[in-house]
Amino acid sequence: MAGTWRRWVWVGVVGLMGLAGCRTAGSAARPDGAAPPRHEVEFEPVTVTGDLELERLNDEELFAGGTSAFAAEDYKQAARYFGRLADFHPQSSHRREALYNAGLAHQRLKQWEEAYQRFSELADAATGQGDALAAAFRVAETQYQLERFEDAVALLQVLAGRKDVPPARRLEAQVQLGICELEAGRREQAEASLRKALSDYEALDDKDLVDDYYPAQAHFFVGEIYRLHYEEVALDPLKGSDALAKDLNYKAELLLSAQGHYLRSIRVGNGYWATASGTQIGAMYETMYNQMVNSPAPPELTGDEVGIYRQELRKKIRVLLTKSINVYERTLEAAERIGSQNAFVDRTRESLRKVKELLLADADAETDAEAEPPPPPVSKPHS
Repeated sequence: MAGTWRRWVWVGVVGLMGLAGCRTAGSAARPDGAAPPRHEVEFEPVTVTGDLELERLNDEELFAGGTSAFAAEDYKQAARYFGRLADFHPQSSHRREALYNAGLAHQRLKQWEEAYQRFSELADAATGQGDALAAAFRVAETQYQLERFEDAVALLQVLAGRKDVPPARRLEAQVQLGICELEAGRREQAEASLRKALSDYEALDDKDLVDDYYPAQAHFFVGEIYRLHYEEVALDPLKGSDALAKDLNYKAELLLSAQGHYLRSIRVGNGYWATASGTQIGAMYETMYNQMVNSPAPPELTGDEVGIYRQELRKKIRVLLTKSINVYERTLEAAERIGSQNAFVDRTRESLRKVKELLLADADAETDAEAEPPPPPVSKPHS
């Protein structure tokens, strides 16, 4: 799930590389424990030069070239121009902007380590303003993408604790802090951070100062925490009908809790997270269906009891499928109304098709069962 999250958590937010040493096969230890023989390999002398195409350009020309390339969405070229300016023109008045833009270009290319190096040189999480503050948020994003979650948590705690930054930026830091804590496996801290972000948002006198992206994202990830708990509850009929009923009730409670937070995310009105929330609600009903339909009957049930159990189970399954279809259809209607088109919309459309097929198959199975003639009565022997 973590990898999935990293594809869309920061979706609405838009140094010179050193030569790494290379370990060859000959450097491995020998089976007998003796030190491996040393081999010296000689190469022809190599002269390393800069970017010959750009070295004749001054800082103004480099900045103009980088700006033009970035505007044309040629991020590879933009990173070259801005990087050259930052590395070879330290006194240029454009250097700070070039650093930031180079980081952005690498970010668009998903070159997270290179982006991290550029943003890190500029960032100041404790006291920075302007580009230094913006770069600090970008550093947190690159750390998240590089799976350095604890580093991201430490930086975001500093940003979230600052009282001298605008409420919108502080809320952004609080929400991203909760998400990084969740990725780091700290669910309780993550929920506390996300709930604090929502509490601070609700306390704002003017909520229009804050982009609805972040409160919607916070509600979504509180829902994700409950969904993770929901997925960890296994329905095991072999434990007996009483234990199965208890687990089923607990799993249903977690489903409803997660659904409640997803619905709150939808009500915030942000199109992206509304679509994501609708998709997750439908998926939970779908997984509940899969677990119920594929589980064997409790072992203490015999004969007609198994048939009655399956009949009651089919009724519950039909309810789950119907709820899932309703949520998927409402999600797609909302997405079409606001013109949203993203990975969640595609997933929802495919899931809706699959669940409708399951519901039709269940109805056909029930019809076939009802159409079967009853078994002939057992005749009594004549006296």
